Amino acid sequence: MRYIIIGAGAVGGAIGGRLAQGGHDVVLVARGTQYEALRERGLVLQTPDGPHTHRLPVVDGPDALGTLGADDVLVLAVKTQDSSAALAAWGVRPVEGGGTAAGRLPLVCAQNGVESERLALRTFQRVYAMCVWLPASFVEPGVVRADGTPLTGILHLGRYPEGADDTARAIAADLEDSLLEAPVAADVMRWKYAKLLANLANAIEAVSGVLTDEDGIALFRRARAEGEAVLAAAGIAYTPQEEERKIRADKIRFEPFDGAPRGGGSSWQSLNRGTGTIEADYLNGEIALLGRLHGVPTPVNDVLQEYANEAARQGRAAGETPVAALTAAVDARQ
Repeated sequence: MRYIIIGAGAVGGAIGGRLAQGGHDVVLVARGTQYEALRERGLVLQTPDGPHTHRLPVVDGPDALGTLGADDVLVLAVKTQDSSAALAAWGVRPVEGGGTAAGRLPLVCAQNGVESERLALRTFQRVYAMCVWLPASFVEPGVVRADGTPLTGILHLGRYPEGADDTARAIAADLEDSLLEAPVAADVMRWKYAKLLANLANAIEAVSGVLTDEDGIALFRRARAEGEAVLAAAGIAYTPQEEERKIRADKIRFEPFDGAPRGGGSSWQSLNRGTGTIEADYLNGEIALLGRLHGVPTPVNDVLQEYANEAARQGRAAGETPVAALTAAVDARQ
């Protein structure tokens, strides 16, 4: 199989780099300065086992790739706010032997949140959900840093909305050649909703800085408690934290290397790079949406969504707003 990584940022670059290192065919899809850097210098994947430079085929969109192969796998690794445009562009691409990508090829949503799978299933017939537990950062064009060891990531994978099949198992086997663990889970969305709860911290981290003090952690606990109440009201199952800890155990540890500190998560990186957008609508905003649908107030996540979006629109630096200001704004809503 050939893997088309649509969005060669932190997660896409780490998955693509590790797949290539495992001997698999990979094409990276990027845009702007990232596309230029990958084309000119290759992908530099910095990991605890050393830096690896991968000179892989890179394109800036589906037109540059032409007809897709019948054994291609599309891996969607853009932020959710960019999913609709990517799905529209790639879904209509012709496939060898007839038909289109949307009708014939598997599409793996390697993203935070739970909305991209629904968006994809409107047009793609073979959609797979992936719960991404992979600490990585992308803040410099052409360079992706993956801090986990001995595994780079754990990627639960299954058919959307549920189930498992031979394609999922084949993709998982390829990933597991590559310092990635990929459990095939028929109930993969249970894992993605658990990750959604964890990702409610992303907005706090982006707006107020990496969570290291008790005030930030306390605010996250409030956001998570609100999320758990919403999922309970909606009847949505999620993996308990105890089960997550048991599965992950010490398979991914953070060990300092090359003297550089770890950066923040995906939303922090968006502000740090000044992208102008952030995924809060599909993290905290997912909880807000479900709360409105099921009559559960969500003032904590409402505020976090609003502040994160405002920071992105205004081009603010990551960590610019004190967590006390966020907490005060939340308290004023309650």
